[in-house]
Amino acid sequence: MGTVVSLRGASLEAAAAVRAVFAGYDHRYSLYDPASVLSRVASGALRLADAPAEVRDTYALALEWRDRTGGAFTPHRPDGIVDLSGVVKALAIRDAGALLDGEGSDWLITAGGDVLARGRLWSAEPAAEPEPWSVGIVDPSRRDTIVGIVRLDGDRRAVATSGTAERGEHIWRRAAPTFVQATVIADDIVTADVLATAVVAGDADDLRRLTAEGSVDVVAFAADGQVWATPGAESVLRPELAAER
Repeated sequence: MGTVVSLRGASLEAAAAVRAVFAGYDHRYSLYDPASVLSRVASGALRLADAPAEVRDTYALALEWRDRTGGAFTPHRPDGIVDLSGVVKALAIRDAGALLDGEGSDWLITAGGDVLARGRLWSAEPAAEPEPWSVGIVDPSRRDTIVGIVRLDGDRRAVATSGTAERGEHIWRRAAPTFVQATVIADDIVTADVLATAVVAGDADDLRRLTAEGSVDVVAFAADGQVWATPGAESVLRPELAAER
C-alpha cells in the first residue's frame, strides 16, 4: 500500500494478526503486484465479473461511495483502470480494528494518514489518569507545524487525512484544485477515508454537500491558503486559525 502501519496497545500476537490482514488486502488489490487479483483484472487476464466475491463486493462498495459523493470519489482511474486503493486501506484498518477489539479496550492503529482508535491512552505514571488518544493535524505548507489536535474521546474514533503535501498530486481530481488537504473525523474509518479523498478531489460545493448532514467533522486547507472547518471541527484548530476562518 506504499505506507507504514503502526500500532499502540497491541501484543506481538495481535500485531502479527494485523500484519496478516494488511498482507491479505495487498495480495488481492495491489496494482504493483502483477499476481494480485486486481492486477490481473487490469491486464485483462481476469474479468472483474469472474473475480472472487470479496473483490466484487469491494468494487460495489466503491461504486456506492461514488454515487454518495456525486462522483467526487471514484474507483476508476483516468485511464479506465479499476483502482480500489481509495477504500482498501480503510477496509484493512477496519478489519484490523476488529481484531484489536478482541485483544483489549485501549489501542490505536495508524496507516498513512488514517487513524482508528479505541479507548484511551494510559500514562506510564501509575497515578496519572488516562487521556483520549490525540491526533495532530499538520499545516500542508509547513510540515513541521501542528495546526490542530483531534481528541478521540467520543463516538467518532476515526480520522483520515488526504492531500498532496506528502505524495504530491496522486488524487484524481474532477475539477481545478480547490483543496490541498482535508482531515475528516468520523464514526468509522471507511467514511473518514473516502470523504477525505472526495473533498480534495472536489470543490467547495462538494465540501458543503458532503458535510451538510453533520455526520462528520472536516478541516480542509484550500489552495489559496484559507482554512475551512465544520462547526464540530473548529475546536480542534489553534485559536488563531479558528478566528481567521
